[in-house]
Amino acid sequence: MHHANSSEPALAKQGIFEGVTAYHWLVVLIASAGWLFDCMDQRIFALAREPALKELLGSGGTDAIVKNWGSWATSMMMIGWGTGGIIFGMMSDRLGRVKTMVLTLLIYSGFTGLSGLSRTPLEFCGYRFLVGLGVGGMFGAATTLVAESVPSQFRSVALGSLQALSAGGNILGSLLSTRVQPGKADVLWGHSGWSVIFFVGILPAILVVPIVLVLREPERWKEAKRKAAESGDKSKHIGSFSDLFQHPRWRRNALVGICLGLAGMAGLWGIGFFSPELISTALKGEPQHVVDVVRGYGTALQDAGAFLGMFVFTFVATYIGRKVAFFGGFVLCFFTTIFVFWSLRSGTDAYWMLPMMGFAQLSVFGGYSIYFPELFPTRLRGTGVGFCYNTVRYLAAAFPPLLGFLNQSLGARGVEEPFRKAAILLSSIFLLGLVALIWAPETKGQPLPED
Repeated sequence: MHHANSSEPALAKQGIFEGVTAYHWLVVLIASAGWLFDCMDQRIFALAREPALKELLGSGGTDAIVKNWGSWATSMMMIGWGTGGIIFGMMSDRLGRVKTMVLTLLIYSGFTGLSGLSRTPLEFCGYRFLVGLGVGGMFGAATTLVAESVPSQFRSVALGSLQALSAGGNILGSLLSTRVQPGKADVLWGHSGWSVIFFVGILPAILVVPIVLVLREPERWKEAKRKAAESGDKSKHIGSFSDLFQHPRWRRNALVGICLGLAGMAGLWGIGFFSPELISTALKGEPQHVVDVVRGYGTALQDAGAFLGMFVFTFVATYIGRKVAFFGGFVLCFFTTIFVFWSLRSGTDAYWMLPMMGFAQLSVFGGYSIYFPELFPTRLRGTGVGFCYNTVRYLAAAFPPLLGFLNQSLGARGVEEPFRKAAILLSSIFLLGLVALIWAPETKGQPLPED
C-alpha cells in the first residue's frame, strides 16, 4: 500500500498545470459536458414539475395534491438515480468508463424527451425513474474517467471544474424556461410549455459523437483490469461490492462518503431544489407569467451562486485541505438554507437570496467529485464513487415526500406558513456532514490509493 506522505513533497514541487496535455483538457471538457447536460435535465425537471402535474391532474389538482405528486416524482427520479449509480458504477469498473458514459447519456436524454409525452402523473413518475438511471450512471463514469486520466497534481482542479461547470447546465435549464415557459399552454403543435422543454432535453444525445471519437479508456483502468486477470487472486475483484465492505479501509471510506453525500444530497433535493415552490409561495396572487419569470431567473441566479461555490470549494480543497472545505461548506449550508426559507418574501428577495443558498448547498458537491475518487483503489473506484454519490439517493429520496408530509401536517394543525417551517426543520440534515468529518481521511497531496 502507498505511504501517502512520501509523495507529498514531490507533488508540492510540481506546478498544477505541469504535464497537462491537450488530450487531458479534452477529457475534462467532454466529461464536463456530459455532466453539464445531465444537470440541465435536472433543472428542467425542477421547473416543469409543478406545471406538468397541474395539467396531468386536471381539475382535481389542488395545490397540496400537486406538491405531493411533485415530491413523489422527485423521489422516483432519485431512486432511479441511486439504482443507476450502483449498476453503472460497477459497469464502469468492468466494461470501461467511456462505454458507460455513452450508455448513460443515451438513457437520460431519451427518457427526458419521453417525459414530455406523459399522459398521467404515474407515467410521468415512471419516466423520471428511467431518467434517473442514466443521470446516476453518468456522474460516476465521468469523474472516474477524469480522475484516472489527468496528472495527479491537476486532479482536484480538473474534478472541481467538472462539477462547477455542471452549474452551467442548471443555468441553461433555468434560462430555457424563461423562453419556453413551462406553465404556458399550446406552445408547439398543441403541446404545453412543460412538454416542449422536455423535448429539448433530447439534444444532448449528440454528445455521443465526440465521446466515441475522442475519449479512450484510462491506462490506469486497463492496467488494473490486466492485473486482475493475470493474478488470479480471488480476493481482489473488479467492481465488487463485497470487496468494498470487507476491507476495513475501504469500508470506513465508503461509510464516510455515504454520510457526506446524504447531508448534501438530502439538503439539496429535499429542500434547496424546492426553491421554485418557495417562489410560488412568496408570490401567491401574482399572475402566472410573473411567477414563471421570477422562478426562471431566480433559479438561474441560484445556479450562478452554485458555480461560484464549487470553484471556491475547489480552491480551498486544493490549497488548504478537503476536510476544511467540507466543514466550511456544511456550516454555510445549515445557516443560509434556514435564512432563505424564512426570509424570502418577494421577487427581489429571490434574486439575491437564492444565489447565497446555491453557493452554500452546491459547494459541497464540488467536494464530492474531488474527494470520492480519492477514497478508493482503481479496481473499486467506479463502484465506490457510484456507491457514495448515488446510494445516498435511496435515503435522500425520502426527503421530498417528507417535506410534502410536514407541509400538509403542519398546515392541517393550523401552523402558519407550513411549507417554510417544514423546510427549516429538515435543514438539520446538514449537521450529519459535520459529524462525518470526524472519521474522514485527509487526501490532499496524496496519490490515488491502490491495493
